[in-house]
Amino acid sequence: MPVFEFKGFNEAGKAVDGIREADSPKGLRVVLRKEGVFLSEIKVEEEKRSVSGDVDVKRFFVGRIKTDDIAVMTRQLATLVGAGIPLVEALSALIDQVDQERLKRIVSQVKQRVNEGATLADALGQHPKVFSTLFINMIRAGEHSGALHVVLIRLADFTEAQSRLRSKVIGTMAYPIIMVIISTGILGILMTVVVPKVAHIFDDMRMALPLPTRILIFTSDTLQHYWYVFLVVGFSSAFGFYRYIHTPKGRAWWDRRVLKAPIMGKIVRMLAIARFSRTLSTLLKSGVPLLTSMDIVKAIITNTVLSGVIEESRNAIKEGESIAAPLKRSGEFPPMVYHMVAIGERSGQLEEMLLNVANAYDAQVETRMTALTSLLEPLMIVVLGGVVAFVVMSILLPILQMNTMATR
Repeated sequence: MPVFEFKGFNEAGKAVDGIREADSPKGLRVVLRKEGVFLSEIKVEEEKRSVSGDVDVKRFFVGRIKTDDIAVMTRQLATLVGAGIPLVEALSALIDQVDQERLKRIVSQVKQRVNEGATLADALGQHPKVFSTLFINMIRAGEHSGALHVVLIRLADFTEAQSRLRSKVIGTMAYPIIMVIISTGILGILMTVVVPKVAHIFDDMRMALPLPTRILIFTSDTLQHYWYVFLVVGFSSAFGFYRYIHTPKGRAWWDRRVLKAPIMGKIVRMLAIARFSRTLSTLLKSGVPLLTSMDIVKAIITNTVLSGVIEESRNAIKEGESIAAPLKRSGEFPPMVYHMVAIGERSGQLEEMLLNVANAYDAQVETRMTALTSLLEPLMIVVLGGVVAFVVMSILLPILQMNTMATR
């Protein structure tokens, strides 16, 4: 059934718009007329398809589908399917429940393809930028096993857990980042506005200035007159670094350095291991074969060092080896991980053990991020206070020196 985007007015004269399925424009007009909506414009909605090739700026900025949107949609679909509603009818009901406009369009197109005979996984696979490989493979496994409802619930739990963890990390780092931006702005104003005015006063005194004052004035003059040099050098360096780490050699070098970083390295490693464990557990519970699951997990681990270990583990498993052995040989996974994986393989409870590993590392990440933030806040205050103290001292020293000379 086609999807139409419409604009019109209600009985009170207020403008309304939206997206609705209908057999034809005439059918849509009849349905909306019964709801008290008088149409002024109707057009067929086609996702990401434009004859002229123009970019939809509004969709680019405000139409991004968030992980939370996918999680809510999955939970709603699981509820509908679990209630025994046929899939096509469940998707029709889901269209009315989804609030995000772009996601509503996509669900409408998925429903249309399912109604034409495609599987849900194949219909979702037409939108790879919205639904990940993991999502699609789990849906396919659920359809093949006849446990789509169970798989949808697991997908919703998994997506919500990933979203919560990401929100915690972002929320924890937001305060330090804001403090850095504000501090940089304050120092910029001091060095380019306040200090130059004070420097003119000291020039009129024609006296030998203390070393801290000379350093302050030199720094201020450099920033004031050669700011564009710093801007060009900074931009060029950032662009060159960005290009380098997007090459295979540069990416490998950067990923190794990140894992060896003093504080953030452990957090990055724990985040990757938690994601690896939770994803693999969810896939195996949903009936996805082990080798296919390892391929999917390798694709979602962004660190090339760890993804290389997973690739080696997959090859070892293909040759009849256990999962734990190659993880242990790599030296990149902590002992707790491969020991619990080994116990899970022997006991036949690999999914549960992987889930325990994921929960343990998620908790450790949250604890470390909270502790890091608690340390960063006073540290940043001390650093900013030290810089301000240096500026104040550099300004006061000549004044005190002048007073001392006047009293002699």
